[in-house]
Amino acid sequence: MSMRKSRLQAANLQGKADDIEAAFYAALQHADIDKLMACWADEDDIVCVHPGGPRLLGAGAIRASFEAMFANGTIRAWPERVRKTESLGSCVHNLVERVEVLTPNGPKNAWVIATNVYHKTAQGWRLVAHHASPGTPGEAVEAADTPPLLH
Repeated sequence: MSMRKSRLQAANLQGKADDIEAAFYAALQHADIDKLMACWADEDDIVCVHPGGPRLLGAGAIRASFEAMFANGTIRAWPERVRKTESLGSCVHNLVERVEVLTPNGPKNAWVIATNVYHKTAQGWRLVAHHASPGTPGEAVEAADTPPLLH
């Protein structure tokens, strides 16, 4: 079976960018490289930046980086506090990833701020960019402009 065909079968071709995001994080949690790569667009210019890592360009570099991570087990990460900017052909999700990290004192949570960019392709919504900040041991802080309350 060709890689392209297996990618199409592994991904959900219907639905929204939210469905691809859910599939991406499920693939991380199960260390399923084929399902993870099925979430990515079949384009040369896809990009991934892991916390503190280099810019990875293209499916080969992205796949190799996740395979190396999966060699150590699953990645227990969950998207939280998702903020979305959507249009007809693209969707940007900025979120906080809650990541379970094993420490000598047992599992602890770390928080990573990430941005996932999706494009609507002929195969449906697909990830074209994932950029994650270095993690923090404390809950990620947000600063936002809030309109003044009118009484």
